[in-house]
Amino acid sequence: MKGRRLLMIPGPIEFEPDVLQAMGQATTSHVAADFIEVFGRALERMRQVFLCPGGQPFVVAGSGTLAMDMAASNLVEPGDHALVVSTGYFGERFAAILERYGAQVTMVRAPLGAAPALDEVEEALGQRDFKLVTVTHVDTSTGVLTDVKGVAALAQRYGALSVVDGVCATAAEECRQEEWGIDICLTASQKAIGTPPGLALLMASPRALEAWRRRKAPVANYYADWANWLPVMEAYEARKAAYFATPAVNLVAALDVSLGHILAEGLEARFRRHVRIGAACKEGIAALGLTQLAQPAVAAHTMTAPYYPAGIGPEVLKAILEAGVILAGGLHPEIKGRYFRIGHMGSVSDGDILATLGAVERGLAAAGYRFEAGAGVAAAQRELLRGS
Repeated sequence: MKGRRLLMIPGPIEFEPDVLQAMGQATTSHVAADFIEVFGRALERMRQVFLCPGGQPFVVAGSGTLAMDMAASNLVEPGDHALVVSTGYFGERFAAILERYGAQVTMVRAPLGAAPALDEVEEALGQRDFKLVTVTHVDTSTGVLTDVKGVAALAQRYGALSVVDGVCATAAEECRQEEWGIDICLTASQKAIGTPPGLALLMASPRALEAWRRRKAPVANYYADWANWLPVMEAYEARKAAYFATPAVNLVAALDVSLGHILAEGLEARFRRHVRIGAACKEGIAALGLTQLAQPAVAAHTMTAPYYPAGIGPEVLKAILEAGVILAGGLHPEIKGRYFRIGHMGSVSDGDILATLGAVERGLAAAGYRFEAGAGVAAAQRELLRGS
């Protein structure tokens, strides 16, 4: 459509037309036979997308923060010890949520743009008995990718539950929940899952559910309590209606369509595509002489976080917008005005990456930054051709 701008932020993302079409259908009853079938199928598809056939899916109206809240409120009792592996803003948020429910939180942090080493995590785990360990797979504020497989293995070794915040990662970054022994994997609909904002998605392992069933104190959050939602999820998957709170009917229909797309592409192909596209974006940014927040060894494949050139700030985003692409400013409070963020997850294509880098070049040129015209686009194109 002429005049349409390409949305390339780290969520919400661009959505497939039939996903949006599902959103626009006439809203049906939440207990209608057609919706029961759609919801049940979406729950089954979630297990396949999360690579967790033995897990229990939860789909609840809300944001990714609600999914974090559900994990914390159902697993933590006052006085429990929790270890938070933090790589940015959302690791700190998880700590605040856990503390709200009475957890004693220990933090393992790394310098901006880096991830804590596994031996640092293990050293912390050896200090006391922890009920759970949380880790952000990709922190949307920094673009840092964490070794969730390694963290989950350590959690198992030390008898702790592992909770992965996959909001900027699930269905794009490689994650094999059941194989890797991850107890909770959570995300939000508007990221790589490819559905408009409004759904909190969570997959709980049998071990996590058993820990919840053994708790002594009642869950302090009424809306998030699994005791209210588990019968609903079980009923819809059995193709029966159940009620606790009205589900987001149109969003669930859109989720079902999007999960179908993900499974049709195949998880292995999808992981490879995000590696390829992420590398192309980063090569293009580097060719323009811009440094990046995340260190190369821990840089996410779902987003890129470049620093602005010297003498140029957030105002360049307006020029990039005028060139046809919407990008995000910085989020981490320590450096918010020094960098910007490009999202490339979900249904993003080669052409989207090339168009984005072309718009970045035009915006930088309008701001007076000197570089070789076309260098970013050419570098990305070389990477895409190399990886095809």
